[in-house]
Amino acid sequence: MKAVRLHGAGDLRVEEVPAPGSPEPGWVRLKVTAAGICGSDLHNFRTGQWISRAPSTAGHELTGVVAELGEGVAGFGIGDAVVADSRFWCGDCAACRDGRHHLCERLGFVGEACDGGFAEEVVLPARLLLAVAPEVDPAVAAMAEPLAVALHAVKRLAPRPGEPVLVLGCGPIGGLAALLLARDRTGPLLVADRNATRAELVATVTGGTAVALDAGEIRNVLGGALPRAAIEATGSTAALGHLVGALEGGGRVALVGIFHGRLDIDPNLLVERELTMIGCHAFADELPGAVARLPELAPDLLRLVDRQIDLDAVPDAYQRLMAGEAAGLKTIIRPDGVPR
Repeated sequence: MKAVRLHGAGDLRVEEVPAPGSPEPGWVRLKVTAAGICGSDLHNFRTGQWISRAPSTAGHELTGVVAELGEGVAGFGIGDAVVADSRFWCGDCAACRDGRHHLCERLGFVGEACDGGFAEEVVLPARLLLAVAPEVDPAVAAMAEPLAVALHAVKRLAPRPGEPVLVLGCGPIGGLAALLLARDRTGPLLVADRNATRAELVATVTGGTAVALDAGEIRNVLGGALPRAAIEATGSTAALGHLVGALEGGGRVALVGIFHGRLDIDPNLLVERELTMIGCHAFADELPGAVARLPELAPDLLRLVDRQIDLDAVPDAYQRLMAGEAAGLKTIIRPDGVPR
């Protein structure tokens, strides 16, 4: 079968590999119908930071149909549509015993700890699979995992009713967070991104307002005020430094971007202005809720898809995405063929 495998930092190859074969007890073999390229995939390609086994088939945002069940697997049938939980947790550490799998001491991710969804087939533990309505477009179903990440970030930020929220970064997570904020609350929604086309797309889909990351412009939009709630989804330390200067005293920032480099910030600024930075790692228990919302959000999610590609086009897509050339938010891989 065909698969896209990461051999090392900067070394991504489309290869013919053996099909996974029959699954072990407790595992399931899937025919992959769609998978999304995540910013963390690009980060790992650039840096090799999370390469724990190589070569490894990338891809943790995936959906597929059940092709074969390992011994002891219950709750699924052949042909069922499912989405995958990306988190590969140990189950033994204190965090896992407490149900906080996203904070597992030995946490890995599908596509790293085990082969992922950039392939025609994949085998995964049944514990990581959730059923999805068969009528949901695979391109939409593949966005369940990043939608759960966005849900977790919004939950951690906990914006107050009516207060303005600024979303910095209109990539997949920032754009999905903006969509959730627009659907689930009232109050001004501002979005900012150095890619003006993406910012305008997110603003159009969500009904928000695209702004520059400039305190003066933001004050003009908000009638002289600055926001006290923001989501940082760029992973840029420079952008975060500017964001701190665009918040009211007492402001809160939910950090969900994957950062490159170190943050150079005067901690006295946080002390004197009582600013709070909130770490948001993957998701906790939000994936079932994200899956449940896919039918409702499907029209908007499809508007945010940049393009759908086949496996052979993945290396070029990595280069395009790293160059910031995408007009939409999410590139979807269709191993079973791009829809016509």
